[in-house]
Amino acid sequence: MTCRRGFTLIELLIVVVIIGILAAIAIPKFANTKEKAYIGAMKSDLRNLATAEEAFFYDSATYTTSLGAMNNFSASTGVSLTVNEATPQGWSATASSANTPHKCYLFSGTATPVGSATTEGRISCS
Repeated sequence: MTCRRGFTLIELLIVVVIIGILAAIAIPKFANTKEKAYIGAMKSDLRNLATAEEAFFYDSATYTTSLGAMNNFSASTGVSLTVNEATPQGWSATASSANTPHKCYLFSGTATPVGSATTEGRISCS
């Protein structure tokens, strides 16, 4: 009898099938993580916008719809911010991203609530 070394074709096929099953389980998990990262960037930008609006209010006694008027403020790459309303009593804003269909909303003061935001100062995404 000769001693043969190596794997049989069946053993190799079983390993390939197991790797395929693990990949099928892992890939959707990573896609979900990517979606959460885009939403996290939008929420972070809305928090930074709130700080910039309050700094602008401190200087001029009113809020602004112009992102350029706020010193040293810029949105993250891929995130689009829109200040919907700005009065001396409050403001509201919407954040969106080209990478996800979700949007996030925030309002402060007596501004009209926008999107799914129902509580002042609390970011809401839908």
